[in-house]
Amino acid sequence: MKPETLPPLDVETLWRLCLHVVRQRRLGKAPQDGPALTWEASQGFTLGDEWSAEAGELFSLVKPLLDRTHGSAPWVLGQLGQSLNGCIATRGGDANYINGAEVLLHLHRLRALSDAVIVGAATAALDNPQLTTRRVEGDNPVRVVIDPSLRVPPSSKVFSDHAAPTLLVCDAEREAEAADRVGADQVLGVPRLTGSDGIVDVRAMQAALAGRGLRVLFVEGGGVTVSHFMRQGCMDRLHLSIAPVVIGDGRPGLSLPQDLSMGDCARPPCRLYRMGGDVLWDLDLRASAASDGMASTST
Repeated sequence: MKPETLPPLDVETLWRLCLHVVRQRRLGKAPQDGPALTWEASQGFTLGDEWSAEAGELFSLVKPLLDRTHGSAPWVLGQLGQSLNGCIATRGGDANYINGAEVLLHLHRLRALSDAVIVGAATAALDNPQLTTRRVEGDNPVRVVIDPSLRVPPSSKVFSDHAAPTLLVCDAEREAEAADRVGADQVLGVPRLTGSDGIVDVRAMQAALAGRGLRVLFVEGGGVTVSHFMRQGCMDRLHLSIAPVVIGDGRPGLSLPQDLSMGDCARPPCRLYRMGGDVLWDLDLRASAASDGMASTST
């Protein structure tokens, strides 16, 4: 009589393990082995053979976040959802329903696995997002709004719903003014946050957030904010979701230097994931130049 074959472990089981890993990290504890999940300092977490194909695909997508440890240097994942022609919203700022339900679920998972979720002032003002994990099981991250000019209304959900801790990041010179608007407990003043050109010094902000124990950062948008991180060399990975829609004369996603030849353009190693009708590119921006042009596909 053949021994009974157990069904493969599923996505729900894996997700609970992912949440346990992140909670241990936030508590300052070292990574530990879990059921069919092994930790090695040289390669991070690895899965056993007991998992379903769907669970294995999810693990490959979120493994870089799971491999961060409590004392590691700040690490940044960015994301953009865009149309086929590279727009993240209409000209008027409407970004609803560009991506489907599968990408939205992934977005909430990334929030749950990060210490903080970051958006720029334009995204916070136009979209009035909640930035919580309401679509998945998991703890809310700290919500960070970069708002040097204090343009985001104090009535915005992130400042008024008390669903999760929130920080308005501004220059230290305007910290008192920001505190009057949203409360001192929701303000992080950073010395010399912006230069004379008005551009946010991302490294200075990262250091200030790390000082509060926020090291695994998820930059959710918008295009200007993600572009600042990339231009300043402060983004480790990018999830770029492309929807089968064309937006005429809309708002562009990434804005990077344009005076480059094709030979100078970056070709980071990547993986491709299908999420319903959308396609997600997982781009490793920290990989060595030797990996340029190498891509593998996951369906």
